[in-house]
Amino acid sequence: MGPFFHLTHKIVKNIIKVAIQGVAGAFHDTAAREYFKDKKIDIVPCMTFEDLFALLDNGGCDYGVVAAENSVAGILSHNFFLLNEYSMQIVGEHYLRIVQNLMALPGTTLHDVKEVRSHPIALRQCHLFLSRLRSKGVSIAESEDTALSAKAIRDNQLVGVAAVAGELAAKLYGLEIIQEGIESNPRNFTRFLVIEKRAGNTKHAISKKGQNNKASLSFTLRHEPGMLCKVLSIFSKHNLNMTMIQSLPLPGKEWEYKFFADFVFEDKLACQQALDEVVAATGNVTLSGLYRRGETSMQPFGQDCDRQR
Repeated sequence: MGPFFHLTHKIVKNIIKVAIQGVAGAFHDTAAREYFKDKKIDIVPCMTFEDLFALLDNGGCDYGVVAAENSVAGILSHNFFLLNEYSMQIVGEHYLRIVQNLMALPGTTLHDVKEVRSHPIALRQCHLFLSRLRSKGVSIAESEDTALSAKAIRDNQLVGVAAVAGELAAKLYGLEIIQEGIESNPRNFTRFLVIEKRAGNTKHAISKKGQNNKASLSFTLRHEPGMLCKVLSIFSKHNLNMTMIQSLPLPGKEWEYKFFADFVFEDKLACQQALDEVVAATGNVTLSGLYRRGETSMQPFGQDCDRQR
């Protein structure tokens, strides 16, 4: 093997493979590129979140980027189910300002649009604008992905069909934005989780190294009065700021639930003490992630939102 092989092999090894849901130009694509902006990455599209988790679990990628919640549409509960099912580890998060645009083949006007396609969550985020189109006889159709809708219009030269997607999708697929910023609420953000396959069992230990200040955990509770209140009081006592809590039913155990919670902390010792107490109180805790809190853009209305549009 000559020196060229070793050089090429070294370059390839330095490239991080990142799985996303959707095709090139999707918001997952944008989030991945922003989070890994200082790295060389290879984006690996997956049609479904199940495909993404399975690929990561089989070692097909280094990381995955998965939407967890949207400030308008709420929690993506199915992805928390998959996090639990595949025992993935959260290593980071990224907040993305979501600007939805109506796009179609070049030369198309709003009057020409007979059908609008996009992912159901994207359509929900634009319900006011789309309701006005629906009242004029425009058909609104759900699809698998925002960018995939744009790609289908380009590939099949669909006249009179528009997609709701991000600006990157319009650029990649040569579409023209008919109307920009059509989301109903301009304070529209999605929180993405950066995940990797867990190496071994998760220990209930807060590392003193690094700048981690956010933790994600899951736990189950006994059917006893005040159990959830007891756990929440532990977080409060140690001055931990809970930023999310979500419950999901446990398959095969009727009316029993697993709780997923995120909290931000300033004191790692206090965080460790709180985690130990939650373990003692519940007996069933998984530390899903310990990472640096993502930077948000949620400034007072009109400042950062307008700047990013």
